[in-house]
Amino acid sequence: MALRWQENGCCGLRVDDVVLYIPQSYPFCSHRSCDLCQDIYSDSSKDWYRWISLIFGVYGVLAVLVTMGWTFMALVLSHCIILYSVALVKRKWMCFAAGLCTLASIKLEPYNSWQEALVTGSFDLQDILFYGGCGFSIMRCMSFALENCEKKDGNYSFFDLLKYNFYLPFFFFGPIMTFDQYHAQANSTQLTRKDREMWNITTKALLHLGVILVVDVFFHYLYILTIPSDMKLVSKLSDWCLGGLAYFNLVYDWLKAAVMFGVINTVATLDHLDPPQPPKCITMLYVFAETHFDRGINDWLCKYVYDYIGGDHDKIFKELLATICTFAITTLWLGPCELVYIWSFFNCFGLNFELWVAKFFSFPPFSTIEGAMGEGMSRRIRGVFNAANFWAIILYNVLSLNSLEFAKMVGRRLIFKGFPLSTLSVLLVTYCGVQLVKERERQQALLEDPEPVKAADGKEKAE
Repeated sequence: MALRWQENGCCGLRVDDVVLYIPQSYPFCSHRSCDLCQDIYSDSSKDWYRWISLIFGVYGVLAVLVTMGWTFMALVLSHCIILYSVALVKRKWMCFAAGLCTLASIKLEPYNSWQEALVTGSFDLQDILFYGGCGFSIMRCMSFALENCEKKDGNYSFFDLLKYNFYLPFFFFGPIMTFDQYHAQANSTQLTRKDREMWNITTKALLHLGVILVVDVFFHYLYILTIPSDMKLVSKLSDWCLGGLAYFNLVYDWLKAAVMFGVINTVATLDHLDPPQPPKCITMLYVFAETHFDRGINDWLCKYVYDYIGGDHDKIFKELLATICTFAITTLWLGPCELVYIWSFFNCFGLNFELWVAKFFSFPPFSTIEGAMGEGMSRRIRGVFNAANFWAIILYNVLSLNSLEFAKMVGRRLIFKGFPLSTLSVLLVTYCGVQLVKERERQQALLEDPEPVKAADGKEKAE
């Protein structure tokens, strides 16, 4: 989603190119040789565990150096040195200030053009690797600095930062693992495999390979992304076709994100890491709190900004401040421009509006009425609101994929011109889909923890 905004004048990445680039981007064979040595020596030498993260870090440094050149390497190292120096002060506000200023230097003109000009050479996807490598490096350095502030005894070393930052599968495209998670997992001495884990990894790898081929075919022979750019053609579509086109645009974008992060996560799993999982399918989203296409960035923002400021997320003003700060950083991460501002505003509003509605219906007489009815009826009534919320998520995010004009046309046709037939029929189908998703989540909660079912359902209701 956000990775396409560079074509509109912002500093981002294009997912279309990235997905097709993944099979060629990582020298998997060389990287897997490290894991092979690890499996060979794991039983014979406990000292081997101390060197695993170092080997991955050295290999990542050499791969980035060969791929991008020494000027890019020097630029990334300068970012690391600056943020490591600030981390030694152990002041969180200074770490945030230094990190955000460094991030702004690669997202705003003329600083980003000046830094990009330092990288010599010209090859396909160089701009993607440049902005991806620099952007994710800065976010990782900020995580390192903030975790160093939490360390009570001494400081983490600069080599810990380099080993964390230059882990190759995560370097260019993410996802981001916070430093505390990566440091604990990369230095763990308990490197054992679960039953049938290798079989599951192999199955996922083959599945992702098949999906990559499907995405490639879709990209070249289906016109899901190009049709919305032809407003004359779009205006002739029926309300159902227009709504379906908007929906499948997001599904296609989710599919590309799931493939990109899925392939990277497969390699990381072979290295005994537990990376952030691919994003939740757009079809199963009905609350703004779960809407994200990069779970790594989402986890980073939640830990250091959203949860830190918002606390339990039950107070309106603290939640408002937390979401404003979160989306302000997100806007900088995506690259400030008009489209990003609009996207951030509406998603920030949607997240807060959910809390306002939940707070409103938590007061009598609504809470009394809900307490008197059964769980099933309560879930059905909430499903009506969730169906409307689903299409709000679609409209708020489709503008980032296509254009503001296309999003306005979809909203106008489904809400105003199509009322009541198209509006109510689309909401009815969406309502049935939301109920299926909620029932699946309820059954999963029963399997995982049969006793506190009501508490789990209550949490779902609060969302």
